[in-house]
Amino acid sequence: MELVLLTALGVGGATVFGALIGFLFKNISHKFSDIVLSFAAGVMLAAAVIGLILPSLDYGGKYGILITVAGIFAGAVCLNLIDKLVPHLHKMVASGEEEPHHNANLSKVLLFVLAIAIHNLPEGIAAGVGFGAGNSAQALIIAGGIALQNIPEGMVIIGPMLAAGVTPRKTLVLAMMTGVVEVVGTLIGYFAVSVASAILPFALAFAGGTMLYVISDEMIPETHHAGHQRGATYALLVGFCVMLVTDVLLG
Repeated sequence: MELVLLTALGVGGATVFGALIGFLFKNISHKFSDIVLSFAAGVMLAAAVIGLILPSLDYGGKYGILITVAGIFAGAVCLNLIDKLVPHLHKMVASGEEEPHHNANLSKVLLFVLAIAIHNLPEGIAAGVGFGAGNSAQALIIAGGIALQNIPEGMVIIGPMLAAGVTPRKTLVLAMMTGVVEVVGTLIGYFAVSVASAILPFALAFAGGTMLYVISDEMIPETHHAGHQRGATYALLVGFCVMLVTDVLLG
């Protein structure tokens, strides 16, 4: 349990760490954040398949394939519905809301922060469910990939709030709140599968589906700016292979 709690704090704290970087380096290049996010996408892609979806098939027994497929789509549909209610980063980037002017409507910026917080909940659940499968090594890698994603995400929420007139202290508090949501999600995922082991196959696939959705719908579009596609693609492949090698070495 101590390891789960520490991991939850680490996953949530990654957002805060990214926010601190955002304070220190307000003009950090897109290229750097894209490489970090692409590497995280590669780790998460491998982790979703190796650490969540394949174990879901193993635990599902006779109807494993049906449970796994249903869980993957359920996870993706869940995030899709959340996206319709509260658009996430790449949709706000497309509309230009991530960099408001000084006279921007503060409510839009707070909606932007709320969007990140809401999307962090299923990501935290995915990290927690990984521990429910009983493989701490793979669960840590899954959580590590999510944490890597949270660093650039934390970085990009600083500029909009400061530009909208939010004080630095309140900006940091709001960034911390988005991380707390992920801590709560991690604990929910862990306790849910611990209390009701029968839901483990579906929960693993559900978590895998949410991660696949995040990778395809958010992380990859965010990293493929003009001129950055090749570097982002190789960073994703490196992340994927690092996860593969780590999984083989850990057995």
